Amino acid sequence: MANTHHISNEVLRKAYRQMMLAKAMADIYEENRSICKYVHSTSRGHEAIQLAAAYQMESEDWISPYYRDDSMLLGMGFTPYELMLQLLAKADDPFSGGRSYYSHPSSRAEDKPKIIHQSSATGMQAIPTTGVAQGIRYIETFGLKKFKNNPVVLCSLGDNSVTEGEVSEAFQFAALHELPIIFLVQDNEWGISVTKEEARTADAYEFVEGFKGMNRMHVDGTDFIQSYQAMKEAVDFVRRERQPLLVCAKTVLIGHHTSGVRREFYRDEADLKKHRAKDPGNILRAKLIESGWAEEDLNEIEKEARREVEADFERAKNAKEPSVDDVATYVYAPCPITEESGTREPEGVKDKIVMVDAAIHAIQELMNKHPEAVLYGQDVGARIGGVFREAVTLGNKFGNKRVFNTAIQEAYIIGSTVGMSAVGLKPIVEVQFADYIYPGINQLITEISKSCYLSHGKYPVSNIIRVPIGAYGGGGPYHSGSVESLLCNVKGIKVAYPSNAADFKGLLKAAYYDPNPCVMLEHKGLYWSKVPGTEDAKTIEPAEDYILPFGKGRIMIRADEEEIKKGRTMVIVTYGMGVYWAKEAVKDYKGRVEVIDLRTLNPLDEDLVYNSVKCHGRCLVLTEEQLNNSFAEAFASRISKACFRWLDAPVETMGALDLPAIPVNSDLEKAMLPTAVKVRDKIAEILIF
Repeated sequence: MANTHHISNEVLRKAYRQMMLAKAMADIYEENRSICKYVHSTSRGHEAIQLAAAYQMESEDWISPYYRDDSMLLGMGFTPYELMLQLLAKADDPFSGGRSYYSHPSSRAEDKPKIIHQSSATGMQAIPTTGVAQGIRYIETFGLKKFKNNPVVLCSLGDNSVTEGEVSEAFQFAALHELPIIFLVQDNEWGISVTKEEARTADAYEFVEGFKGMNRMHVDGTDFIQSYQAMKEAVDFVRRERQPLLVCAKTVLIGHHTSGVRREFYRDEADLKKHRAKDPGNILRAKLIESGWAEEDLNEIEKEARREVEADFERAKNAKEPSVDDVATYVYAPCPITEESGTREPEGVKDKIVMVDAAIHAIQELMNKHPEAVLYGQDVGARIGGVFREAVTLGNKFGNKRVFNTAIQEAYIIGSTVGMSAVGLKPIVEVQFADYIYPGINQLITEISKSCYLSHGKYPVSNIIRVPIGAYGGGGPYHSGSVESLLCNVKGIKVAYPSNAADFKGLLKAAYYDPNPCVMLEHKGLYWSKVPGTEDAKTIEPAEDYILPFGKGRIMIRADEEEIKKGRTMVIVTYGMGVYWAKEAVKDYKGRVEVIDLRTLNPLDEDLVYNSVKCHGRCLVLTEEQLNNSFAEAFASRISKACFRWLDAPVETMGALDLPAIPVNSDLEKAMLPTAVKVRDKIAEILIF
C-alpha cells in the first residue's frame, strides 16, 4: 500500500488533476504547432516536483520559476487560459502583455507568491532571486515590515544552469549571509543536447557541499508523494531556521527541450523510453489506485482536464492581440523628479567641497531619512570606506548591516538590486572601477534593463550603481577605462556623468527618488580635484533639499552676443573631465566658444544642444572615450541630422585614440587622451569654417 495517508485526498486529487492539465496543455501545443508559433517549453516529466513546491508556498513568499515551470504556475493558482495568453503573446497576457515567451512570468497578485521578472538566460535568475532573500533578511533585521509568517524565497533552476558562474555567486552570498532561500534544482540530465557526462563533474547536491552554510537534500522529483514530503520539509526548515537550502530533484524530460529544439533531433528511442517510464502522472496514478482510488474517477479527471484545456485554448486563440501603439510603454516607470528644486547655493556658505564629499553627504542624508536605503560593494565598508574614500564615514555611522563589503562579485552586486528593489528597498551599490563592470553586464542587460518593460511595468528596478571611471595619473589599463558608450547602448537604464560637486549631489538625490535603474559615472580625477585645472569641480555644497533631475544639461560658458551676431562662434558639447579640457582651451578664444556640460547621458538634453548648435552653426562633441563607434560619434550624427540647415561646418568629434587599453606610463596616457592643448587646436580648425 502506498504511503499517502499524511497527504489529504484534496491535495492528491488536485495534484493529479493539475498533472493532467499540464499533460493536456503539452499535447495540445504539439497538436497545434502552426498556431503555437512562439518558442516554448513545457514541464512534462517535471510536474511532480513543481506542484509539490508550489503547494507549500504562501502569498508573502517569492518564487522564481524558470522557463519549463508551467506546472509550478498551475500549482500557484494560474489557469491554463492565463498561461496560454502568454504562449500566444496576447494582449491580456497577465505577465508581460505579449512581450515575453511562455512560462516567463512576473506577478504581484495578492493571493499568490510574488514573482519578479523572469528571463530566458540560463541560471541568471539565481542572483536577482537571492537579492529578494537578501532584501527580506534586511527587512526582518530592521523591522521595516510585519509579515504574517516568515517569508520563504524559492529559486527554480535546471541542472545544467548550476555550471554558470553567476549561480555560484548566488550560492556563496546566500550561504555566507544565511538567507531564507531554497534553490530547487530540477535535474533531468539534459542541457539541450548536452548530457550530464559532457557538462559537469557532479550534480547540484554534490556541488554545493563546498558552500558551508548551504543545507541540502536529494529527492525523486518524479514521485509526487516523496516530492511533497521533501518540499514541505524544505519550506518548513527555511521558514523556521532562516537558512538557505538546496533541493536536488531528479526528474525526467518527456517533452522537447523547446518547441524549436525537438527531442528527436538529439535523443534516441532508448533514452526517451527510459524517461517516459518515470512519467510523474503515471507514477501518481499507480499509487492512487494502489491506495484504493477508483480507476474510473482518475480517467474522468484526465478527460475533464483535456476538455478544460481545449476550451481554454480556443478562448486564448481568439483573444485580442496587443496594440502596436503600446509597444513603447513601460520602458521606464514614471519618475517624479522632473524639475530642479531646492537650494543649490545656500546663503552664507562660502567654503567649497570636493565631489567625493558631496556624494558622501548626499548618501548620508538619504540614509538618515530612508531606512530602506542600503549601500554595499567592494571595500565600501567601515574599514576604508572605498578605495577612493568615496564612502568613508558611512560604515561607521550606519553599521555593517546597512553599509557593508561584498566579495569580488560584480554580477551579484549589480544583479541583486533587482530583488532588493522588488521588496521595497533602495540599494546603492558600487563597482570598484569602470573596467570591472563587465562581469556585471549580463545582469544589467538581461535582468535589470528589461525588467520594467517585460513585466509590463510591475517590476521597475530602483537602484543606484556607482561606477568610478576615467583616467589620470598613470592608473593603467585596468583602472582607467571609460564605459559610457556601452552603458548608453543598454536600453532601460539611466546614466549620469556629473562634473562638479553640486551636480553630483543633486543627481544622486534624483537617482534615489527615481524608480528606475540609474548608473552614476564618477570620474576619479574629479573626486578630489587633484588633476591640474579641475579646481572648479569643487562647489559650494547644495542644501539637503537640492535635487537635479536627469536630462538637464547646463551651459557652463556662454559666447558673447556680439560674436554670435558676427557668426564667429561655436559650441563644445561634453561631460565629465571634458568640461575642464574645454574650459581651459577656450581661454584663447574669449567670447567665441560656448561650453555645454551634458551632466546626464541618458536621458540627454537634446533640446539644449540643438538650440545651441542652431545658434552657433559649429559644434565639437568632446569625450574621454576612444572615439570610433562611441556615444560621442552617435550623438554628433544626431546633431548633424537635427541641425543640418543651420550648420556652417561639419559637426566634429574628439576623443581618445582608438587603442584597446590606456597605457600605464604617464606620457603614453597623455598621448592617448584628449588634453586642453589638443582641444584648443581643434577649436582653431572648426572656427576657420
